[in-house]
Amino acid sequence: MPEVVRFGISADERLLEKFDAHIAEKGYVNRSEAVRDLIRSALVEEQWAVGEDEAVGTVTLVYDHHSTDLADKLTEHQHSHHEEIVSTLHIHLDAHHCLEVVVLRGQARKMARLASELIGTKGVKHGKFVATTTGDGLA
Repeated sequence: MPEVVRFGISADERLLEKFDAHIAEKGYVNRSEAVRDLIRSALVEEQWAVGEDEAVGTVTLVYDHHSTDLADKLTEHQHSHHEEIVSTLHIHLDAHHCLEVVVLRGQARKMARLASELIGTKGVKHGKFVATTTGDGLA
């Protein structure tokens, strides 16, 4: 286990009050864990900005399955990227709408492009891409 290093942070009193309210709302037990999460988040964003490292993410899609050939188009697109797609969860929301969650793993840049293609498929009503990390290199 890596050695813990202590350091101090100076902040405007109002900013710190807002931060304390934020971390209390999120359920953090102390400022240290909240700051560690902010650091991790910044490192993950940097990983995605560079785009070369292996990463993971999810694409959430909502669509009307009665849209002409949409389900087939999404399935075909996923099959053509089977190396990056780890898993897919399909849920029937009601008589017309489906929710699909697609788990991706691979090079960050390729995954972001694949997510955009899936979300941009004609007939998708809403889509969201959530990028994260494999955790490698984060304490």
